[in-house]
Formats: sequence, C-alpha cells, structure tokens
Amino acid sequence: MKEFLEYISQLGSLNEQQISLLSQKATSVSLRKGDYFLEAGTIGQRVGFVVEGVFRVCHYTDQGEEVTHYFIEERRMIMDVRGLVENNASPYHVQAVTDCQLLVFSAQDWRNLSATIAGWDAIVHKIIAKTLSQKLERIVPMLAQDAMTRYTSFMEKYPQLVNRVPLAYLASYLGITQSSLSRVRKNIR
Repeated sequence: MKEFLEYISQLGSLNEQQISLLSQKATSVSLRKGDYFLEAGTIGQRVGFVVEGVFRVCHYTDQGEEVTHYFIEERRMIMDVRGLVENNASPYHVQAVTDCQLLVFSAQDWRNLSATIAGWDAIVHKIIAKTLSQKLERIVPMLAQDAMTRYTSFMEKYPQLVNRVPLAYLASYLGITQSSLSRVRKNIR
C-alpha cells in the first residue's frame, strides 16, 4: 500500500481518513506469469496498481499472431477506461509477463471513491492523463524508427525491462520479427 500512496501523493493530497478508506478498499492480489488481469472481450471490473512485476497489453490477430502494444511495470496503474466509464468490453488482454503483485480495487469501489473522497475525480483524471502520456511516449517514437534505433531507444528508456520480458514479446512490441531482433542484438554486442 505504501507504493500506491506514494504514487497518489504525487497527484493530490489525502488526509488520514481518506488514506484509511483507500486501504480498506484495496486488496492484495498475486498473479503468476502468464495469468491475465484482463481478457479481451470482457468488461474490466477492477483497477490495479502494479507493486511488483511486469504486464503486457496485447491482442491476437485473426491469424492467431500475438501483437504486444506496450508493457506496464511497477508503480503504474492498470485500468480499462472503456470498461470503467462506458461499460464496454476490452479489445485487449493484459497478461502477466512475470510473477506479479498488485493492489486491486473493484470497479464499483473505484467509482464510489468519487462520492467519498473530495478531489478523487481530479486524482483519477491525472492518473488517466499520466497513463495515456506514458503510453504515447512509448508508442509514437516506434512509428518512425528503424529496428536498431527502436531497440536501442527501448534499452535506453526502459533498461529495467530489457531482461525481464521474453524476446518474442519485445520483438512484437518493436514491430519486428524475433529473428530480426536477434540480429539487432548481435550487432550491438
């Protein structure tokens, strides 16, 4: 809970009573590598904060190929805004890449915090804006770079992830084949 409260304190201030309420609503959840936090076609019914581990957001093409869109590591939120706000099913899977530890709130409890904590809506708005900004920061540069530049940029920006995600997921995220990624990595050494 400490990590989550530190994260929230960067976005707004809470008093002791509000912190106590948050603590009561949060549940500690462990997921094993390969487990899903959210599956495509379902409506997200919970909001998570990653305490330990790495997730990937992905989908499967009609041909059965996995496409990794981005990774979510420690001190990041996992939420399906479409599910929370519009009650729509997610087109994406959120899968644990490593064993993971999370703090989880039910969607209903998350929404109810708005009625109980003054300023909670502003904090949630900042969480969504921060999450979207981080997502765009990862995705946009990938569109205009060659494979070598994509990989070296990824290594520079996210050194903590390079050795934690399988090469297949990393290649998919970078938009290259696994054999191309192997060649790129070989040329760097």
